[in-house]
Amino acid sequence: MRQSLKKYIIVIAASLAALAGGDAFATIKKEPDGKKKSMTVTATAYNSIEGQTDDDPWTAAWNNRLRPGDKIIAVSRDLEKHGLTNGAKVRIEGLPGTYTVRDRMNKRYTNRIDVWMEKDLKKARAWGKKKLKIIWHPEKK
Repeated sequence: MRQSLKKYIIVIAASLAALAGGDAFATIKKEPDGKKKSMTVTATAYNSIEGQTDDDPWTAAWNNRLRPGDKIIAVSRDLEKHGLTNGAKVRIEGLPGTYTVRDRMNKRYTNRIDVWMEKDLKKARAWGKKKLKIIWHPEKK
């Protein structure tokens, strides 16, 4: 009886995570160097425009000022416990350079990043929603 109840709880948890746009079974992997971590996340894009941000679209969640040309991402709050906090450096599969975590997403999102695309709404829409691998060093900022 207990074993079947556990299976139902797991199925319900996975279903709720899927409805929320996340992954209840996100896997954090150690990279070959033994220090960096990686995982696959859902990646979307956002802009500094009214309707997508708070009152000041150029100020991020930790009071960092966003400047044109910066490579910035927002992270879902569940990723913060894995070292993806303000100032963390992240490499994103398929994108050149290193991105800095400067913003955080609404609590309803899990296992997700948002790539900042300044005011370029057309570029953000073209980006869409993707599953990508991210790599970061939990202690380095």
